[in-house]
Amino acid sequence: MNATLPTAEALRAALAALLDGLPPTQAAQAVDRLIASYRGTTPTDAPILRDRSDVAAYAAYRMPATFEAVRSCLAALREAAPDWTPVTHTDFGGGTGAASWAVAGAWDGPRTTVLDWSEPALALGRELAEASGIPALRDAAWERARIGTALEPAPTDLATVSYVLKELTPADRSALVDAVAGAAQAVVIVEPGTPDGYDRIIEARDRLIAAGLSVAAPCPHDDACPIERGTDWCHFSARVSRSSLHRQVKGGSLSHEDEKFSYVVATRFATDPVGARVIRRPQIRKGQVLLELCTRDEGLSRATVTKRHGALYRAARDTAWGDAWPPPEEG
Repeated sequence: MNATLPTAEALRAALAALLDGLPPTQAAQAVDRLIASYRGTTPTDAPILRDRSDVAAYAAYRMPATFEAVRSCLAALREAAPDWTPVTHTDFGGGTGAASWAVAGAWDGPRTTVLDWSEPALALGRELAEASGIPALRDAAWERARIGTALEPAPTDLATVSYVLKELTPADRSALVDAVAGAAQAVVIVEPGTPDGYDRIIEARDRLIAAGLSVAAPCPHDDACPIERGTDWCHFSARVSRSSLHRQVKGGSLSHEDEKFSYVVATRFATDPVGARVIRRPQIRKGQVLLELCTRDEGLSRATVTKRHGALYRAARDTAWGDAWPPPEEG
């Protein structure tokens, strides 16, 4: 059974139970402070999540979106390495543990350690994990650590670094990527799907490759990104279901939102990256589907799939932004 959906439901339930007493106005004020912090420059000795109020607001505001973005990245890793299962997992700068929830939904039983410099975030993360009912999360270790140049991580099978690099100085950012490259067999790094988030991913990708890892996703290759810097950026989208508290905190009325993110997955073991990946939302027109692709051999390309392609056309109509092309069953 795929554990992702039950894990997502468990996360929503845990958040609802623990944040039930949080007044929406107070949460919204804390969210405004967090947004201002994330848009500014934050030194590594000043954690963004300062107290319980900040952490609770963050959990309601960001955990569902971070969970879905990381879940999408882990799905790409599983697609490239279907027979690989991590035994150990370290979540660097994991805060309240959203990435660890995604890992628990992707595989059964990895031993997780969450490292973060904010004790209030770790404390709430422990509470959410305990409320989850998921053994791997309830058994996770939550450790306070400065994320940056002083970090000396223990070896781990899987390292996740989600929405952390922007919080770091350039020196700490480089040190963190080098540290996880040396410690992990597989590295998943996720940043916001913005031009500067993509720039940080490209910098991290270059360092991972220089450290001897190979790119497993989203890129079909280890070559330089074919997108000309400053003209466009590579990013993807994940659909996020909103709880009622989530809608109150974010001031929205829709039952969902789309989280834009950029990412890289790199490994020290052999994988089978896709031959091409859809890098924009497919354009479905009468009798045809237009696909923007990043390919292994031709860089950026466009494919037009029409009704005369039969089964491939039907597959194209079901293909989503971020998917492999052609689909595995058509490959």
